[in-house]
Amino acid sequence: MNEEIDCPVDLVMVNENKVRLVALLVLFITVIFLLTSLWYLIAFLAIDFFLRAFKWGNYSLLGIVADQIVYLLKIKNKPVDRAPKRFAAGMGLVITCGILLLLLFDFKITAGLLATVLIFFAFLESVLGFCAGCYVYSLGKKLFGKR
Repeated sequence: MNEEIDCPVDLVMVNENKVRLVALLVLFITVIFLLTSLWYLIAFLAIDFFLRAFKWGNYSLLGIVADQIVYLLKIKNKPVDRAPKRFAAGMGLVITCGILLLLLFDFKITAGLLATVLIFFAFLESVLGFCAGCYVYSLGKKLFGKR
């Protein structure tokens, strides 16, 4: 099945362990949102996803916190291509903006369901090291792209 998967590539390496820590922070913040309904947590995530998706990751607060955790715990660098992670951040941006729009129009249950999807993807990345972004990217290319 991996032969059918097509990931974006930009040949810029990032630390996969840092990426997984960021995903864990996204998971925690989204769970807190589900427990408290504090919309500004999702707004914060949307801004952070925006920064990471559009190459301003150095300004990402979650990235800065993850850098500090990596440094303090002396977690080793595990190089991985940045492009799939940027694509996944773009998908996170779409999901968080969707949640905010649903909340704006008072569709709280649907917003909660979409937040659960975000938690699921963050869990896959942070705990299992599985980036669903490549699968979504491949599906998108099959549906909308030229082969």
